[in-house]
Amino acid sequence: MDADQKTAALAKLSKEAYAVTQHADTERPFSGKYDAFYADGIYVDIVSGKPLFSSTDKYDAGCGWPSFTHPIDAGSIKEHRDRSFGMERTEVVSREAESHLGHVFTDGPTEDGGLRYCINSAALKFIPADELNSVGYGQYADLFPQVTQK
Repeated sequence: MDADQKTAALAKLSKEAYAVTQHADTERPFSGKYDAFYADGIYVDIVSGKPLFSSTDKYDAGCGWPSFTHPIDAGSIKEHRDRSFGMERTEVVSREAESHLGHVFTDGPTEDGGLRYCINSAALKFIPADELNSVGYGQYADLFPQVTQK
């Protein structure tokens, strides 16, 4: 994503999405549209459109934000030490656009690796499984054979 593309994408964001992705803000718990949302599909970076997480790895952690056990591709994100607000955390940002996404914690389901990617809904755009092929994400359709092969 070049600078002009990023500028154009940022201009289309809501105030909340801009604050979250560009200033590491955090949406209020239980307020994000994807917290209690469980449709089949993938979640992409709202700035770059790069795939980040799949609904197949989403679970209800009860924390108030969408939670995932792992990204679709570990190379799509970067992690940084975050010592803000007197806490020791690991920040998660998108590799392509450097969008702040949220944080990763080590209290996730042990059977799935033990990680909990706690992500702001405002940093994500959901792509339904039955639309993956038509909107350019067809390579992820095999994650949802029950939907895409009907």
